[in-house]
Amino acid sequence: MQFSARLHRNFPAFFTPPKYNIPTKITIMKNKVQLIAYADRLGGGNIAELHRLLKGPLAGLFGGVHLLPFYYPIHGTDAGFDPIDHTQIDPCLGNWADIKALGQDVDLMADLIVNHVSSASPQFMDYSEKGTASIYNGMFLTMDSIFPSGATEADLLAIYRPRPGLPFSYVTLKNGKKRLLWTTFTRQQIDINVHHSQGQAYLRSVLQTLHENNIRMVRLDAVGYAVKKAGSSCFMIPETFAFIDALAQQAGTLGIEVLVEIHSYFRRQIEIARQVDRVYDFALPPLVLHAIFNRIARYLKQWLAISPRNAITVLDTHDGIGVIDIGADGADSQDHPGLIPSEELEALVERIHMNSNGQSRQATGRAASNLDLYQVNCTFYDALGRNDHDYLLARAIQFFAPGVPQVYYVGLLAGENDMALLAKSGVGRDINRHYYTPEEIEQALQRPVVQSLFELIRFRNRHPAFDGTFSLPETGETEVALRWDNGNAWATLEVDFASGLYSISNSPLELQRSE
Repeated sequence: MQFSARLHRNFPAFFTPPKYNIPTKITIMKNKVQLIAYADRLGGGNIAELHRLLKGPLAGLFGGVHLLPFYYPIHGTDAGFDPIDHTQIDPCLGNWADIKALGQDVDLMADLIVNHVSSASPQFMDYSEKGTASIYNGMFLTMDSIFPSGATEADLLAIYRPRPGLPFSYVTLKNGKKRLLWTTFTRQQIDINVHHSQGQAYLRSVLQTLHENNIRMVRLDAVGYAVKKAGSSCFMIPETFAFIDALAQQAGTLGIEVLVEIHSYFRRQIEIARQVDRVYDFALPPLVLHAIFNRIARYLKQWLAISPRNAITVLDTHDGIGVIDIGADGADSQDHPGLIPSEELEALVERIHMNSNGQSRQATGRAASNLDLYQVNCTFYDALGRNDHDYLLARAIQFFAPGVPQVYYVGLLAGENDMALLAKSGVGRDINRHYYTPEEIEQALQRPVVQSLFELIRFRNRHPAFDGTFSLPETGETEVALRWDNGNAWATLEVDFASGLYSISNSPLELQRSE
């Protein structure tokens, strides 16, 4: 499999990869490319139509599918991440029989939204009406449940925030009582007390329902914020790890593997990876962009030498392109620098805005609602200025990086920013959440960039080298080589960012990969 002229030089390695203490509780996830998709945004509007697409033009491309929230209601305030009923599928998408059928053909991952439920959920409605007489009293976090003696300014400033402002919403309950509810994200998403008996029962019921319907993996959405403690940052504190471990054990008894979703300082991410089943490699997307933009491999190589090996790799997701993951630690930026200098990080964000002709600027930060302070909202294809060569190079790097690759449905079709949807909703992340019609999919499948991406996916899925050992051969300042060895099977990606040339060389595919 060749994409351009081969090249290779020697250069000292930057880091000695750390030894990882990776849990081995359960391993279900196939080491093959996975799809990330909304059931209602890719070719038909429901689960059954998505299934037909996976058995049709997308047949054989994916070992698994991360099916983004399909719970009721799918059209809430946060695209399914504010479920009223976490155990009910939105009828417009189908039913549990559709999920079971899909799970017979591909490994399915679903979101377990552990931090909050909708303000319209039966549990919260009961609490709102009955107050302290409700069986759910104590399930929902209020300010005084964490700070019973009151909070100082220092207490409030210590709370880590993904969005502007404090994590509280002033609410008048149906019984007339006024409360300050803990709402990490929006006032419609009420944080739950994961240590309360009803909070624990709720999460157990969701896990059980997913298990009964062929879900083999769960993504713990926003789990870093799930445990709150006075005097702490309320983000990935020791008690959070204990909660994740307990939840992962519950999932493991049901044969469900756990993926933790956390945006954080890169060294903290490495520590998190040592204590959980799987994490995302959120540092990879901005580092790939930086390498392509600046024609230098240094920072990318530094990260690949130390990145978690139990990772899920992405370039794009239903959220934006994270920048906090390669930036300095906000708590102590001088002693804890980022993977790239701060001025280069700022330049990276500006380059994305320039490549997208300012569209990403309209969808990012205070320019749009549903704010995320640590993400740039843009399709990855537009972030690269719709350059097919650079886009395929970025995907090749992703597929050769340590971990199991996931490809977002918009990225699969090299999708462009949806400015009409952004204008309609005013939600920044909708710029990268297009609703594809069957006709649009058919047109996209004819594009050479999409056909070449499919070829790369099939190669990553089929070659046995990727079940082996990863290494970084020594290369020059502008170059990187990513190599996999598994017995007699091997595969190498070599890139010279200065020229833009890259190549893939490999042992014959006749060395069949085991399932």
